[in-house]
Amino acid sequence: MAYEFKLPDVGEGLHEAELLRWLVKEGDTVTEDQPIMEVQTDKATVEITSPVNGRVVKLLGQPGDILKVHSVVVIFDDGSPGALPTAGEVASGVAAAAPAGAQPQASLDVPAPAAQPAPAPAAPPAPAPAPAAGAGPADRPRRALATPATRRLARELGVDINQVPGTGPAGRVTSDDVRAFAAGRTAPAPAQAPTQAPSEAAAPTPATPAPAAPAEADDERIPLRGIRKVIAERMVKSKYTAPHVTTVEEVDMTELMAFRAQAKELAARKGIKLSFMPFIIKAVVAALREFPYLNASIDDEAQEIVLHKRYHIGFALDTDAGLLVPVIKDADRKPVFAIAQEMNDLIARGREGKLAPDEMRGSTFTISNQGSIGGLFFTPVINYPEVAILGIGKTQPRPVVRDGEIVIRQMAHLALSFDHRLIDGGMATRFLNRLAELLSDPTLLMMEAM
Repeated sequence: MAYEFKLPDVGEGLHEAELLRWLVKEGDTVTEDQPIMEVQTDKATVEITSPVNGRVVKLLGQPGDILKVHSVVVIFDDGSPGALPTAGEVASGVAAAAPAGAQPQASLDVPAPAAQPAPAPAAPPAPAPAPAAGAGPADRPRRALATPATRRLARELGVDINQVPGTGPAGRVTSDDVRAFAAGRTAPAPAQAPTQAPSEAAAPTPATPAPAAPAEADDERIPLRGIRKVIAERMVKSKYTAPHVTTVEEVDMTELMAFRAQAKELAARKGIKLSFMPFIIKAVVAALREFPYLNASIDDEAQEIVLHKRYHIGFALDTDAGLLVPVIKDADRKPVFAIAQEMNDLIARGREGKLAPDEMRGSTFTISNQGSIGGLFFTPVINYPEVAILGIGKTQPRPVVRDGEIVIRQMAHLALSFDHRLIDGGMATRFLNRLAELLSDPTLLMMEAM
């Protein structure tokens, strides 16, 4: 009997998800709880499992399609008595699912019968674009190492990702690799012009610059969806809802650098990679205890200020797929090494697209550290509905005056963006001064925050 499986809501208030790839094929036999598809939700990649034992009759959708929650995505034969859908009913199911995708026409042209004739016209040069359109997930001679976002970009550019040389760690194909490969693929047309120019007189020479004109019209259009769409919507909401103000302070990190160097050796013996972030998180929590209005949010509907009693610290994570904000829950109750271990795990899984939605929800204050990639300072956008966000710039040796003498110290900039509806400049500056005091004195930090 046919069992119609509908896309479940795997997150709070989820309305749609992007289909990244199928993990099964039509005709496969599956067992209950076996992963059958991979989708991208709000900010996470999630595996959907089969609800029944049975055989896959029809997969409704192609990678890249936007699927609505509670729409039918798979038809199973669960082996119970009853009629299976007819070919017409299955076809109508596909037609109904297609509008959820970004390219419904392409979705209907991808099935196996259309993909097989592609090799025949591949001999003449003219039909070359046709194989690119159909050579997506159906043709995988070798599976390249790449993130789901990079694979999606390759599909959008009509690139077979398995043909792209990877320059990332362990040969991973990056987004830049895909763009470079796509750009190089369009280059041969102008490259052929010089081979004919030498055999002719000076007349063909002016023809060589001519191909530059089409290149100008070769604008690339990438659908705004997935993580990038979520980021865009949230940034706009934050900027249009919360009046942003940013205050900047500098901090002497010299003593903390020396302290971390000692602690790093101990952490290494425990198999823990120790960065500065766990110390910064502990310092932020200690400062938030003294300034509770920065660990808060505004309930616009109820017109109330919500002072959060728990300290859930989010940290910005740069990935190939876009910006993620994993959360260290109850950071005030965890020691430095525990925070370091948890961060390392969240970072690794975040860059692989394997974070659960719950691991990126519920933060009460967020930290964005751009110092690791060289930013001097910046004005971060509040992670709404929070009311403040801390931005950290790079630490570098600079001459400063100490006790009337010029000395070289390791200095960094702290930038605090805050919601001026709730926080005034005086409170924000005092909070930042206190944070700088804690970070510049590890002994004080240990006494106040550990």
